[in-house]
Amino acid sequence: MVFRPFDPDNPRRRRFKAVPVRMLVPNVITLLALCAGLTAIRLAFEDKLDLALAAIVFAALLDGVDGRIARLLKGTSKFGAELDSLADFVNFGVAPALILYFWGLHDFKSVGWIAALVFAICASLRLARFNVMIDDPDKPAWAGKFFTGVPAPAGAITVLLPIYVNFLGLERGTILTGFTLVYVLFVAFLMVSRLPVFSGKQGGKRVPPDKVLPVFVLAVLFFALLLAYPYEVLTIGTLMYLGALPLGYLSWQRHAREAAQQAAAPAPVAAAETPGTMPPDVPRDDSDDRPARLN
Repeated sequence: MVFRPFDPDNPRRRRFKAVPVRMLVPNVITLLALCAGLTAIRLAFEDKLDLALAAIVFAALLDGVDGRIARLLKGTSKFGAELDSLADFVNFGVAPALILYFWGLHDFKSVGWIAALVFAICASLRLARFNVMIDDPDKPAWAGKFFTGVPAPAGAITVLLPIYVNFLGLERGTILTGFTLVYVLFVAFLMVSRLPVFSGKQGGKRVPPDKVLPVFVLAVLFFALLLAYPYEVLTIGTLMYLGALPLGYLSWQRHAREAAQQAAAPAPVAAAETPGTMPPDVPRDDSDDRPARLN
């Protein structure tokens, strides 16, 4: 029978289970970030670089939120992790490379295009390595405080520094574009390097009650400054981030030394007990040692 009659008493079994809404919310945020990254490419092609930079920053903010919301709602999934990696490659690998090429790297023709390609490829390699290392069973607990190499969102915000200073008044000439060519390759190397970088994932999960209002004030102040003085905030933030990279390396070295010292320290040996003696922390009962009373 081609068209079987519908039997209301025996409905067909669904092939897939219903997906909870809590698992859809993080993926929707990731897709919004992907839309922002793709829109940044279009805006850069239309020579609207200020809006393109705003779209990249917006995508970075969404990328920092989707994972935390997924863990908060207990909506993490393998599909969400793969979607997040693909979106990050477009938002923080392809989009910044094309923005820089349309802005000034095209002056160097093929050499500029190669630099943009290297940055995008290094971003993809950085994301692939992160996905492989995230489930490493031999990774110590303290290593979760660090990324291996500069993460892709931070690399995207950092690599756009020449455009920030250009909007601050520095003319786009041969010196600035030449610096950009070398700088793009430098940031690409930082992403694929094994440099330990603070992750910040194990901190800031709980806020003391007396710090709630100051945190709100600082958050509002940061976003107000970002909206009022975007290029100044991005420039200062990028320089501070680059300056803090050696601090992450020194902190990782300190944790590694402490872990090595703990592993090399001899295990405590329990004191041997001699016959007829009791452990020092157990009270001795001498009732059986007293002489029996004669009747």
